[in-house]
Amino acid sequence: MKKYAVILAAGKGTRMKTCLPKCAYPLLKKPMIAYIVENLKNTGLLDELIVVVGHKKEVIQEILNVSVSYAFQEEQLGTGHAVLMAKDLITDLDGYTLILPGDMPLIDESVIREAIASHNSCRHDLTVVTTVVDEPFGYGRIIRNGDNLLHSIIEENEASDSQKQINEINTGIYIIKNDILFASLNKIGNDNSKNEYYLTDIVKILKNEDALMGTYVLKTSYKAMGVNDLYALSIAEGKLRLDINKKHMQNGVAMTNPDTITIGHNVIIEPSAAIYPNTYITGNSVIKKGAKIGPNTEIHNSEIGESVICKHSLVFNSKIGKETTVGPFAHLRDGANIGENNRIGNFVEIKKSTTGFNTKASHLSYIGDAEVGDKVNFGCGSITVNYDGKNKYQTIIGDNVFVGCNANLIAPIEIHDDSFIAAGSTVNKNVPKGTLAIARAYQINKENYLKINIDKDNE
Repeated sequence: MKKYAVILAAGKGTRMKTCLPKCAYPLLKKPMIAYIVENLKNTGLLDELIVVVGHKKEVIQEILNVSVSYAFQEEQLGTGHAVLMAKDLITDLDGYTLILPGDMPLIDESVIREAIASHNSCRHDLTVVTTVVDEPFGYGRIIRNGDNLLHSIIEENEASDSQKQINEINTGIYIIKNDILFASLNKIGNDNSKNEYYLTDIVKILKNEDALMGTYVLKTSYKAMGVNDLYALSIAEGKLRLDINKKHMQNGVAMTNPDTITIGHNVIIEPSAAIYPNTYITGNSVIKKGAKIGPNTEIHNSEIGESVICKHSLVFNSKIGKETTVGPFAHLRDGANIGENNRIGNFVEIKKSTTGFNTKASHLSYIGDAEVGDKVNFGCGSITVNYDGKNKYQTIIGDNVFVGCNANLIAPIEIHDDSFIAAGSTVNKNVPKGTLAIARAYQINKENYLKINIDKDNE
């Protein structure tokens, strides 16, 4: 018996008023639809995930790649029509299909598991996931029969005054047996104001065929919120942020003023780490135990080692070794790999470079495309000159090297162990081991220069 999920992601999402298709819009730097696919996979209950795409389908396909199968809805003719487009991919009629919108990123794996368990234990032909809200305006209301089973779904514009008082609503998530799914979809019509085929119409059809229809009531109603505009996106982001931060704090992560801290869905933070205000950690970042991150720090797709201190800084796609101090106002990017016990200080930028043990760049330096050894000291204003306007070149620096203030190392160049670069030098030749390199113009002092010129001006 094969189990499927069909995710509806073909719509334009015009209310978002953005260039991206709605389901591709990021929530904590991760596309909404990626949350849904990941949570579905994490349940381990579904054999195949099918995403129905249409408007700007290439954007969704680029996000999900080959992790799912695709059905194509070239013309958006309603939710029922969208599911019908997946017909050729659902081949096992003995199983069931979970159908859900692609703009519902807060539906997590626990909700999916519980809804499927309810469907199977009750042996329903169709299960509709419902929830109770304080303000049901605009949603389809759930009407129950005498046995407390699903009788019908009444849309807002068709509801009587008494029905509008019902606050149990349809979330748009369905679980249905495969053998009746497409038989019922083929019977729905488009006799409505928009001439669209609505998925909710299968409830009317199955009722007339005496199918067993029930509900799974979702207690945490906010998890079923759809994101239709950027304001709703901000609400969803706030809910997600709160849930994520709570889990980390319950796992032993200290957070100061957590309302100002944003942690992404896939971030791993080990117990005894501390996160300070206005910090943003996203992507597949890992924060090791004892690290102190923030305040005012942004980390994305990076690994932060044990007992690292990183404050007022940006760290993107990089790695920081244990017991290293970064910041304030440092910028690590594009594969920076900082060793243990380093000091990366004020206004230092490191790009696509590695450093060894106990290396220091305390202030106002740029290190790009470089391999740096152990116990290297970069003086204030020292720079690896890696770009000639056309190509990037590498700088290799050995162990126990001292680079003086305002030194320029013009790549490609190699500075061997135990060398010393004099302050103010512009070095464009390799420096042998144990060498003092001085590369600057001779100083010329012109005595009485200022007095002579002042006298001339006064003549």
